[in-house]
Amino acid sequence: MRTFTQGLCMQKNILTVFLLLLSWVACRKEQAQVEISAPLPYPLEIPKGMPQMQIPADNPLTVEGVALGRKLFYDPILSGDRTQSCSSCHRQEAAFSDAGKRFSVGIKGLNGSRNAHAIINTGFLSRLFWDGRALGLEAQILEPVPNPLEMNLSWKEAGVRLNADESYRKEFFQAFGINTIDSTFVAKAIAQFLRTLISADSRFDKRLRNELNLSAEELNGYVIFNTERGDCFHCHPADGGRLFTDNRFHNNGLDSVFTDKGLFSISGNPADMGKFLTPTLRNIAFTAPYMHDGRFATLEEVIEHYNRGGIASPSTDPLMKNVGKGLNLTAKEKADLLAFLHALSDSNFVKNKNFSSPF
Repeated sequence: MRTFTQGLCMQKNILTVFLLLLSWVACRKEQAQVEISAPLPYPLEIPKGMPQMQIPADNPLTVEGVALGRKLFYDPILSGDRTQSCSSCHRQEAAFSDAGKRFSVGIKGLNGSRNAHAIINTGFLSRLFWDGRALGLEAQILEPVPNPLEMNLSWKEAGVRLNADESYRKEFFQAFGINTIDSTFVAKAIAQFLRTLISADSRFDKRLRNELNLSAEELNGYVIFNTERGDCFHCHPADGGRLFTDNRFHNNGLDSVFTDKGLFSISGNPADMGKFLTPTLRNIAFTAPYMHDGRFATLEEVIEHYNRGGIASPSTDPLMKNVGKGLNLTAKEKADLLAFLHALSDSNFVKNKNFSSPF
């Protein structure tokens, strides 16, 4: 009888341990699910003097989301023949511009019609593309993948590819808690990565932080830049967030007849003919060629365009006050202005390993 009782006690103890083990396993699974569904906030640091970044409430930056966006940015899986990635036209060593190409070259070597914008501080901008047709990064990212001249892959097929990839399924679940990948979340992930591409460590920035002194040529170039003598600051303000773009549209006197109509193609307003979004001047020495069609191969050519005064047309910007007469800068003034533009180069930005390919 005593042996039987001991046996019952032993069975009860075993059952209790088993139930406790099951409970522990269930708790661990529940805890793991909670951990996976709650990605870590990304510690984005906004440099002093720059504006606060307006991040969409439905796409906060997370460690997992940024890492996923970085991977997608460099992965050719999003192109029709798996040869093109976002980084094909936005190369880090060229400050995420198209590394010397006048027009973007897409799938099968097809040429686009415009020069690829450099991706620099784009998280601070409200409109994107030369004609401003995209209102925010998420909207901008949706366009290149199905574009037949760029990546030429339908978003439906892109979803099929990504959903068939076990690694991507896991990473999208960790970043967004989703089981089915679609274009919306691809755009959200890449947008998160692009918002981390902040450049604010040039010689100009270091001078503002009292870490160094600019040369006499750079200082004189800044005076020319930031006064009516050079007349650059209206569209490329050094203050107001230090973005060196007003994020507005201007006809800067490139043509009198327009093959590319710019903002007019979106608005239909004749006053917008030949207007294009002001690009940032940060890292401008890395992003040749220049203008929406890459017509100027060097910064010297750009300076000379403005020095001559540009070409008049009905929609030429009133800020182009010297059309027909020019700025008449001396050779020394042009050299000093060029020196200041080079002082906007951020070598750490083009070498930052956090921005480089994860492959």
